Amino acid sequence: MSIRSLLHGMYAAACLALPAVLWPAAASAAELVMFTRDGCPWCARFEREVGPIYPRTAEGRLAPLRRVEVVAGGTSLPGLREPVVAAPSFVLFDGGREIGRITGYQGDDAFWGLLGKMLAGATFLDKRTGGAAAMVTTQ
Repeated sequence: MSIRSLLHGMYAAACLALPAVLWPAAASAAELVMFTRDGCPWCARFEREVGPIYPRTAEGRLAPLRRVEVVAGGTSLPGLREPVVAAPSFVLFDGGREIGRITGYQGDDAFWGLLGKMLAGATFLDKRTGGAAAMVTTQ
């Protein structure tokens, strides 16, 4: 084995391990992760109907949206209860752990209703109150 191929293998391994290393630090606050796939018509519909406005909503400020590509066989991240196999899927994380999941997208009304149910009564750490727990209510 040449030095070049050995270094290439080490680089590839480091690139694959990096998301798992960074995930816990990035996931200390609430976030909504959208598991998406290229060419997914339901993902594209979500991006048209909800994507542009989500960051400006109360839900979007509480749980910012991050997108992750679903790979064949499913995608697993630390904190997931089980791998995600369907796109789109929306997983609500708090403190790096899954606290709710929406599989599929049936339109904006259904999305907001299901997200509201996930958020209703959930407790998140509120940095504005010095880390005190804050109950989340949605309209």
